[in-house]
Amino acid sequence: MSSDFSRRDFLRYSGATGAAAFIAATLSACSGGPASTGSVGAGTNKDLITAVIGYGNDQSWDPTQTASAFAMAGISHVYEGLLDTDPITREPYAALATELPSDLDATSWKFTLREGATWHDGKPVTADDVVFTFERVLDPEANVLIGNFFRSWLKEVKKIDDRNVELVFKFPFADAAPRLTIAKIMPKHVFGQAGAWDQAKGGKAVGSGPYKLAAHNPKSNTSFEAYDGYNGPRPATVKKMNWLTIVDAAARVAKISGGSAEAQIADNIPYANVDQLKQQGLTVEGGKGMNHMFLMFNTGTKPFDDVRVRQALHYAIDKQKMIDVALKGHGTASSSFLNEGHPDHERASVVYDYDPDKAKALLKEAGVSNLTVNLMAVNVSWIADCLPTIAASWEAVGIKTTLEPQDTAALFTKMDQGQDYQVVAAASNPNQFGMDADLICRYNFVEGGLWMKYAGYDGSKDAEALFALMDEATEEPDKEKKKATVHRYLDMIAEQAVLYPVVHTELMTAWDAKKLSGVEAQPYPGINLLQAKRT
Repeated sequence: MSSDFSRRDFLRYSGATGAAAFIAATLSACSGGPASTGSVGAGTNKDLITAVIGYGNDQSWDPTQTASAFAMAGISHVYEGLLDTDPITREPYAALATELPSDLDATSWKFTLREGATWHDGKPVTADDVVFTFERVLDPEANVLIGNFFRSWLKEVKKIDDRNVELVFKFPFADAAPRLTIAKIMPKHVFGQAGAWDQAKGGKAVGSGPYKLAAHNPKSNTSFEAYDGYNGPRPATVKKMNWLTIVDAAARVAKISGGSAEAQIADNIPYANVDQLKQQGLTVEGGKGMNHMFLMFNTGTKPFDDVRVRQALHYAIDKQKMIDVALKGHGTASSSFLNEGHPDHERASVVYDYDPDKAKALLKEAGVSNLTVNLMAVNVSWIADCLPTIAASWEAVGIKTTLEPQDTAALFTKMDQGQDYQVVAAASNPNQFGMDADLICRYNFVEGGLWMKYAGYDGSKDAEALFALMDEATEEPDKEKKKATVHRYLDMIAEQAVLYPVVHTELMTAWDAKKLSGVEAQPYPGINLLQAKRT
């Protein structure tokens, strides 16, 4: 990864996101502070939507680099792709482009830009901006995060004239349509300036979308205003939005609770508070998808270089107990890297059903006894709730276990600095970027990728074989052959258990239907209010 691609760029929402990509992005928001900035009177002002986001807003806001749940959700209101996808159905629709591609099997797609589309500073959106954006995405030196989702199939993007561009593929790639929503088009005259990418990382945003950034206060709130010059398919529905970042679960729930609640919607609702909020008259719904807790092993440290040890630690975990106790029933034991609701899901060749006897046998076969494990973990609330079950399960098969939950930033800083570790538990949800299996796996499993370096897996023969099979599937034009190849590499990922889910979970969102309509729970972190209305 390039030097400007930091761990905080990569992680997703407080988990590995969490991150949120880890983590969300994943994998990974880290912190939240006072969250009342600019929100006085929010409960009664029908020109304002106040939202509570359970992830930090202090990570990168560069659309080409970020995996932050908060930033990615905000970016979807500020920027547009040539195509965008519906946040719930994930079906693509024309955004900056005037129409969807007509031939998904073609190796060249041409797009006309929406007439009259302008940036938030009033300047017109042109083909030069599209070319500028994709040059950064495809640049191996920049090596931006979302480049992993494009470089394998997209050869180049060419300007035809000021309002027309051509995308040239290396081979037919039907999944390109939903994939294009990841590449948010950015203004060349703004971000082509020296130091501008650092400014984007710090929160500078100039888009063409329905909302413009009004104020950005890291660890407090980010506010938005409707952009009057927007002429696209999903215009702003309210004049203002104020998104509060509150990572602390109790404080987050309090903001949406009671008759004087300040916010109308909150994501990342703790499972323990679902019934309470429903009893108060709020709508609380879940979205099932790729959100998961994974274990990542340092294969450069013995005995975790032995696949039998990695498998043993997975077999030893009482996942049903974890689901019942920690997740209050809102989870499913992993039977593949993909969640069970995914259209490409199929039970893997190795499924880590709870089997302590098999765990003991594998450890014995590997010649490992008196094993002591230090499990580092992100301090996301639901991850922390799962840790005691892991420790008890490992202790039951003779593995002495120490739990070390900590701030996400602190954990990954240690790994960035090359400090030694054994096993990490974190959260991830590649669905923030898209739904197809190729994208989901390339979020973690890519040659030269940060996760592969963390795991000490990059450069190994097993990793090279995996990456080759992934490329084979990406290039396969026949749908059935492609699916079969996908399942082959999903089996490899399961068998190797270098970075692998323990459970897939349901993400809960709460809102006051008496004050807000047009929203649904997402199966990935964050919210989308492009069709929300105050009532």
